[in-house]
Amino acid sequence: MKSPFATAIAIGFGLVVLAGYFLQPLLSSLMSVLLGWAVILGAVAALVGILNLMIVHLNKIRSGKKGYLYSGVTILAFIFTLLGGIVLGPSNSQFKNVVTSIMLPIEASFMALLAITLAYTSIRLLRQRGINLLSVSFAISAVAFLLLNLGFLNLGGSSVMSGVVEVMNRLPMAGARGILLGVALGSLTAGLRILIGTDRPYGG
Repeated sequence: MKSPFATAIAIGFGLVVLAGYFLQPLLSSLMSVLLGWAVILGAVAALVGILNLMIVHLNKIRSGKKGYLYSGVTILAFIFTLLGGIVLGPSNSQFKNVVTSIMLPIEASFMALLAITLAYTSIRLLRQRGINLLSVSFAISAVAFLLLNLGFLNLGGSSVMSGVVEVMNRLPMAGARGILLGVALGSLTAGLRILIGTDRPYGG
């Protein structure tokens, strides 16, 4: 163990915060202070990451590398968004409308690209690995959900088809919950490994 002091500090603060959830009257104030410090450190880390991103894009523009025009657009968009948020405030209705009118088309474009990528990937999977249960299931699910989002499965308005569509609409939510459950279990495992000193991401 290269730095037992850093490891001891990380384990100690982690145990205090964890115990604060079970001993609310006793450790609630200390836990709130520690969580506040964590939020401040996270915000500072985010600012450092943003500054590093801007420096990378500025260096690309200065050196004239390929794609420097996109870097310029990124920097200008960041500056306008930052100034708008500072001057108008994040709760301003006009600022929200501008941001929403930009974000929604971008998100829709990404979803369209994702749909095309899934369809193309399913075809390539069938061609490369042949016909098996995994490739056929992936291809059928990709095509079915594409048709579902296009509204083709709602033709006729029959009760049987409506039930099928309702069941298929629940599947993405079930998958999303499964992913969130996996993320939660992974975060819990990572936290426990840090608490017992097995992992030391802080450089200890």
